Amino acid sequence: MHSPITGTAAGVPFTALPPAGDGPAPAGDGPAPLIVTWHMLDAPRSNAAFAAALPMNDLPAWRVHLGMPMCGARMVDGSTDAIVELFQKDPLMSFLFPFVRQATEEFPAALESIRAQLPVADGPIGVLGGSLGGAVALRILAGTDIPVFAGAVVNGAIRMRSVVDLFPGDYRYDAGSEKVVDGLDFVAKAGVIAGRAPLLVVSGELDHPALRTDAFDLVDALGERSELLSIPGLAHPLADEPGIEPAPQLPPAREVDAGLTTWFRRHLADAG
Repeated sequence: MHSPITGTAAGVPFTALPPAGDGPAPAGDGPAPLIVTWHMLDAPRSNAAFAAALPMNDLPAWRVHLGMPMCGARMVDGSTDAIVELFQKDPLMSFLFPFVRQATEEFPAALESIRAQLPVADGPIGVLGGSLGGAVALRILAGTDIPVFAGAVVNGAIRMRSVVDLFPGDYRYDAGSEKVVDGLDFVAKAGVIAGRAPLLVVSGELDHPALRTDAFDLVDALGERSELLSIPGLAHPLADEPGIEPAPQLPPAREVDAGLTTWFRRHLADAG
């Protein structure tokens, strides 16, 4: 196990974990494949905490955990109060959509910076997202041409309408918000995603029922290009509160970590 490397890539904070030394591309033996992650807004809610929850330490690949907007080092005044204010104002148009849009739009420059800073291979990357970070990973697959060898989501925001429904009250859609929420329905975009890369869909058996339904629907829509991993005892978060600093890995997260490690190791040959 190697110590995490912290830094900033085109303004995006990251926690990078060097590749294991027992695989086809060990640390110190030239460039290794790259897997990029986006964390949850539930615990673990920072790149450092997500790296501790899902380190995938046995992979002979770099795992670079990116910070989501206004999280971790980008928190406003060192707290999540500003985020709370945004979702109280408008959970979709002030919070969910802007976060996913910013994280997606800032990624190409961040990826270029990562490649300049770390000895990562030039081939396709792996992508992984938890909860709202899952929507970012899926948007990279469905809406960009960045080469990806494999993807994964954990309790992912697969249909944004389901996520909006988790907030108190009845959300009042208008033409603009209807267009936005439909654009973040990744079951509807399954054909595009299936043509881009294989996808592992990890779903906690105790996750929100609607999100779990969406996970099953996405796997069905993707067909043979997808695999479902159902985790007993896992609710929506992967770590205990407050979920900002690295913490010991919980047993359900350890099971998720093992499944992700197996999945990405299986597809590393496609990373070139």
